[in-house]
Amino acid sequence: MNRKVLLSTLFAFGVLVISSCGPKVPPVSERIAKVWTAASVKENSTEVYKTGGTSNVKPGYSTYRLDLSAPPAVTIREIDGGTYTGTYSVTATTLSIKGLTPQPTGTGGNLEFTITSLSDEGKNLVLTGTTPYPKTGNTTNTYTLVTN
Repeated sequence: MNRKVLLSTLFAFGVLVISSCGPKVPPVSERIAKVWTAASVKENSTEVYKTGGTSNVKPGYSTYRLDLSAPPAVTIREIDGGTYTGTYSVTATTLSIKGLTPQPTGTGGNLEFTITSLSDEGKNLVLTGTTPYPKTGNTTNTYTLVTN
């Protein structure tokens, strides 16, 4: 009887150890610290850009770039060619960008996004603006971003 209890306990412990040895997902702060480009962009739920699309309403998003690779520094290249630099902070659900210079029109130099999704391997990121963006006609934008 004691031998069965001992073997059962060892087996259960072994299963617990093995199951807890799965790959660890890096924190959001590490997975997001990359250079991101637009795969698709929606303005007020209307898709205006998709990589490889032949009828993009705003093909300029092909040059959009969000560089978060050197925390806390951020560089944004907008579709109009404007480049803005500042700092960023991140939580599990929010990306906050502050002190952008020059200030994008009507933003006061600050942007905030909800992190709608971020893949475990950090290759795909979906950001949704928390407020309407004056540079795009006060639309609420959702950016589906990718990194290499």
